[in-house]
Amino acid sequence: MELYKRLLQFVKPYWFRLSGAMICMVFVSAFTAGVAFLIKPALDELFFKRDLIAPVLFPLSINEISMLHLIPLAVILLYFMKGAFDYGQSYLMGYVGQGVVTDIRNKLYSKIQTLSLSFFTKNPTGVLMSRVTNDVNLIQGAVSSAVTSVLKDSFSIVGLIGVVFYRDWKLASFAFLVFPFAIIPIVKFGRRLRLLSTLNQNIMGALTTLLHETISGNRIVKAFGMEGYENNRFSAENNRLFRAYMKAQQVRSISSPVMEFIGGLGSALIIWYGGYSVIKGYSTPGNFFSFLAGLIMLYEPIKRL
Repeated sequence: MELYKRLLQFVKPYWFRLSGAMICMVFVSAFTAGVAFLIKPALDELFFKRDLIAPVLFPLSINEISMLHLIPLAVILLYFMKGAFDYGQSYLMGYVGQGVVTDIRNKLYSKIQTLSLSFFTKNPTGVLMSRVTNDVNLIQGAVSSAVTSVLKDSFSIVGLIGVVFYRDWKLASFAFLVFPFAIIPIVKFGRRLRLLSTLNQNIMGALTTLLHETISGNRIVKAFGMEGYENNRFSAENNRLFRAYMKAQQVRSISSPVMEFIGGLGSALIIWYGGYSVIKGYSTPGNFFSFLAGLIMLYEPIKRL
C-alpha cells in the first residue's frame, strides 16, 4: 500500500488527463453493455416474432420496418462510439503512464548522481542500469496498462452485471453462485506469476551486470585467456533466465485453458436452464440470448482482473 501511495504522488500532476481517461472508460463500458442489451429487441422483434405468423400473408408492419432500420443503426452507432471513447482512454492513459515514467527516471537519475562512491562499489553497474531502464518501464505498465485494465474492466463488469440481472435475475443469481469456483484458480495463478516475475527481474539484473563487467573488462578477460570461462558463466546465467521465463510461461499457458474449461461448464449449465425456461415459456429467446451475450462479455474482464 505504501508503494502505491508513493506512486500516486507522481500521478497527481496528470490528474486532469487521468480523469478524462476514466470518463472515457465509463462510456466504453456503457456502450459494451448496450450491445448486449440490444440483442433482445433484435431477436424478439425482428426474428422470433415473425415465426409466429405467415410472413407472406402478413407483410412487415410499420413498427417492424422501423425496428429493422433502427436496430442495425443503433449497433453501428454503439460500436463507433465505443471505439472513439476507447481510443480516448487508451491515448490518455498512455500519456499518463509515459509521463510518470519520465518523471521517475529523471528523479532516479538525479538521486544516483548524489550518492557516494561506496554505493557504486557495493552495487554493480548492470543492476543500476537495469533499475533505471527495465524496472522503471515496468512502472509504466503498472500505471497505464494495469490501471486501465482495472478501471475499464471494473466499469464493464458493473454495466454487464446490470444487463444480466435485468434480463433474468434468477439465472444471473445462479451464474454468480458458480463464480467463486472460478476465482480460486485465478488467485493461485496470479500469485505464482507475481513470484516468477520478481525472480525474472532479479535474474535479468544479474545477467545485465555480468554482461557489463565482461564488456567493460574485455582487456583483462583477453589478457588472462578467460573467454571460455566467461562464456560458461554467461551461458549458465542465460539458461537460468530461460528456465525462469519458461516456468512463468507454463503458468500463463495453463491458466487460460483451465479458466475456459470452468467457463464452459458454467455456460453448459446456463444454456440448459435458459433453454428450459424458453421452452416452457418463462422467457423469450431474445431475453435469454441477451442475457447469454452479457454473461459471455463478462468473462474477459473478470479473467483480466
